Amino acid sequence: MFDLTESDAYFKEHGEAAYREYQDDHIDDTLPPGVAFPFIKRLLQLNDLRLDDPLVEVIVLSRNDPSTGLRVMRSVEKHELAISRAVFTQGKAPYEYIGALGMSLFLSGNRPDVDSAIGAGFPAGHVLPSQAAYDDDDRSLVVAFDFDGVLANDDSERLYLTSDELDTYLQHESNHKLDALGEGPLKPLLADLNTIQKLEEARRLADPNYASRLRIALVTARSAPAHERAVRSLRKWGVNVNDAFFLGGIEKAKVLQVMRPHIFFDDQAVHLGGAARFVAGVHIPYGVANTGRSAS
Repeated sequence: MFDLTESDAYFKEHGEAAYREYQDDHIDDTLPPGVAFPFIKRLLQLNDLRLDDPLVEVIVLSRNDPSTGLRVMRSVEKHELAISRAVFTQGKAPYEYIGALGMSLFLSGNRPDVDSAIGAGFPAGHVLPSQAAYDDDDRSLVVAFDFDGVLANDDSERLYLTSDELDTYLQHESNHKLDALGEGPLKPLLADLNTIQKLEEARRLADPNYASRLRIALVTARSAPAHERAVRSLRKWGVNVNDAFFLGGIEKAKVLQVMRPHIFFDDQAVHLGGAARFVAGVHIPYGVANTGRSAS
C-alpha cells in the first residue's frame, strides 16, 4: 500500500532500535503511495454504494511493531483512506491471521510470506515493483486476472506443460469444454467483485446518469478451442467478467498497455515484468508454473 523503500533500507542498515526512533522522528512525514495504492484507494471508494454497510474493508497487516506502526496509520489518515483496522506483529509473518480475519486477498511485497500463505491455502499475491502511474481524479477501477493458476486451479496448466504436442492439450480442452475446472486461489475474490458490480448495476438502473466504475477483465494465453472451457468454468462457478482476451501467444503486456488495469494477477512473473511500466502487477506463486522456481 505504501512505498517503504526508504524505511526498509534504514532498518537494514541501522537495526531495530534505531529504526523505531527513526519512525518516531518521522511520524508526521506521510509515506508515499506504493504499487497497490491506486487499487486500494479506488476499491475503498466503492463503499459509497452502501454507506450503512460497507462492501469493502482493508486491513493493514505489518511486520512493524505497534509503536513503529503509528506512522503507517498516520499516513492512512493523511491519504484519507477509510481503514480503521490493523495488525502489527513485530517481525512475525502476519499472513497467519488471514483466515481469522476472513480476508479474500492478502497482498504483500514479502515473497516468503506470500509463498507461505499460498501453501496454507490462502488467497495471496506478491506485489512486484512497478512504475505505473494513474490519474488521481479518475475513480474507475479496472481489475484484470489471468485464468489458469489464478482463477482456476492448475490442472490444465499441468497438462499443457507436460504435453509433447500443443495439439494434445488443445484436443483435451476441447473434449472437456463442458467440464468446469476446479477453482483457483482468486476465484472467491472475483465473486466478491461481482457482488459490487451487481450493486453498481442496481444503482445504474435507478439512476441512468450513474456510470459504473468497476470493470473486470480476463487476460489469458488460452486461445480457441481452449477458450470455451474457461468461459464455461466461469459460468458454472457463478462468476463473470466484462472483457476476455484469449491471446494465444500474443504478449500480454501489449494488451495491458492499452487496458491499463489498476491491478493484474498472473501466476507467471514473466508476464508481469514486461508490463511493469504501465500496470501494477501481482504474482500469484501457485501451482505447477511455480514448482521448484526461485522465490526471486
